[in-house]
Amino acid sequence: MSLQTCIRLGFPVKVLGAAGLRSHDSRRWQNAPHLSVSLAYLRDIFLYLQSRQIRFYRMAGQLAPYLTHPDLPAFHTQLDECSTELAAIGDMAREQRIRLTLHPGFFVQLSHPDPVIVGRSCRELAAAAALLDGMGLDDASVVVIHVGGGHTDVPAALDCFTRAANLLPDSVRRRLVLENGDRRYSLSDVIWTHRRTGIPVVLDTLHHRCHNPEAIPLLDGLKVALATWPEHVRPKIHFSSPRTAVRTLYRNGEARMQMPLPNQHSDFLHPFEFIDLLQKAVAARLRPFDVMLEAKAKDVALLRLREQVRNFAPGLARHLY
Repeated sequence: MSLQTCIRLGFPVKVLGAAGLRSHDSRRWQNAPHLSVSLAYLRDIFLYLQSRQIRFYRMAGQLAPYLTHPDLPAFHTQLDECSTELAAIGDMAREQRIRLTLHPGFFVQLSHPDPVIVGRSCRELAAAAALLDGMGLDDASVVVIHVGGGHTDVPAALDCFTRAANLLPDSVRRRLVLENGDRRYSLSDVIWTHRRTGIPVVLDTLHHRCHNPEAIPLLDGLKVALATWPEHVRPKIHFSSPRTAVRTLYRNGEARMQMPLPNQHSDFLHPFEFIDLLQKAVAARLRPFDVMLEAKAKDVALLRLREQVRNFAPGLARHLY
């Protein structure tokens, strides 16, 4: 089965399965961090991904440190300074057939009523798109965003988001995909937004279980979300399992139990829920998609899930890459 018809499994940012692999240059601005350092780290990560046959990876959102910080203009030219290195790392990703994506932080809020925050969000998204363009990556390398905060009124927030998104340059808009939330902005909300902006929808399965006021069955939600993507771009979804374990916290020498919350990611992934979802997707002949696994154990969780699928659903395993 070819890579074009298989489901790729990916993980975000931090590598736990090998010592010494850093996702980006995380030094403070006083120590002059730079994109060139992050790209050197990224090359090492790519070699690790190749050794584990992992073809899907979410890069750190801070790959170019302080790139858009309004008070640190010395960092604003990193993309130009690293044009050669960016092109080389993009070539490496294509050679290894690694799909790369980005997911900027919570501070990207196109829905915010404050125009200053919206302006800064637009600059951050433009920088993320320019970084991916500098790598020469195709439209499958997307930038995942949420509707954002700043509003208690969901319709008003969706309206603000729609107006801001429609003012973005085409070079930025073509990279954007919109994820449903776990407390606000359900799948129906982001589908409403897609119809007014054209931005594809990333279904987050755990978020959908946590916030699904319309009671849309998961497989139906998956079908709807996949249909929002252009034909030439492979869709992606997010899959995670809720944390169920009690944690013990220590403060001033005293132990305190912290109960799990359903929207918190677990360390590893529930194999049977994952198998069930993918078997239904295959049986329904849904278009191929990739799965970003959001688990605290990162690549270790991915490798364990891959092995569990081979053990418990060998017929499904041939659909995974």
